Amino acid sequence: MSLCCHIIVNVTGVTLTILGHLGMSSCYTSLFTLMMRYAQTAAALAPEPRLKKFQIYRWDPDTAGDKPRMQTYEIDLNACGPMVLDALIKIKNEMDPTLTFRRSCREGICGSCAMNINGGNTLACLNKIDTNTNKTTKIYPLPHMYVVKDLVPDMSNFYAQYKSIEPYLKKKDETQEGKEQYFQSVEDRQKLDGLYECILCACCSTSCPSYWWNGDKYLGPAVLMQAYRWMIDSRDEFTEERLAKLQDPFSLYRCHTIMNCTKTCPKGLNPGKAIAEIKKMMATYKEKKAAVS
Repeated sequence: MSLCCHIIVNVTGVTLTILGHLGMSSCYTSLFTLMMRYAQTAAALAPEPRLKKFQIYRWDPDTAGDKPRMQTYEIDLNACGPMVLDALIKIKNEMDPTLTFRRSCREGICGSCAMNINGGNTLACLNKIDTNTNKTTKIYPLPHMYVVKDLVPDMSNFYAQYKSIEPYLKKKDETQEGKEQYFQSVEDRQKLDGLYECILCACCSTSCPSYWWNGDKYLGPAVLMQAYRWMIDSRDEFTEERLAKLQDPFSLYRCHTIMNCTKTCPKGLNPGKAIAEIKKMMATYKEKKAAVS
């Protein structure tokens, strides 16, 4: 018996329409053949998996007896964003929800996702995944800092040092505060370029050997660069007082111009140059002070 067959079916996103005056068995045979053909085509077009291994530092202080270790995860790069932070988020969301790390803006602005990736301090959101699947990407927290958990370092000392330099505008006469603007020339404003952009990610400070050994006394590249930023601000009136606070042997002079700080800065800034400028200002300040006394 011959029947009119009109069947519409969607196979792997392709709509197939079978129209015809066929026998029922012939109709279903044709449908099955077409479905198999398109399924095979779709499978052939699917990209080959690009499996990439990530070794990540793990340590949980809340787990009794837990010791620091490296844990390996494998990700298909075809199903992952291009940045290391994308991989970390994918691991946390799909593989291991216990993995702990900081992140926020994903645009290199907040500094939250600073960590050591393949031996260098950087921001995970700005660091592209090495697409060579034969190489394993190794991820650690920022070096020479106490670890809170996994990839989260304790930033308490770093922030305390930043607070100590009083990173804000200071005026001798505060009676006019809020009553008038503190004008600044275009030239004076340009002196702050390359300084104010610092996001306090601590990549530079934790790459500095001097900071590793004397982090309790040496302020480190990031904090010193911000100190310099306020010293040269034409609106600030406490330059000499700021210099006086750095006269001890450790706060400033533990810098040995190794320049790891400048090399590793994910924002392309130059803390080493800022520290050198402070040393020049300090020399002038000491000469002036000696002449007065």
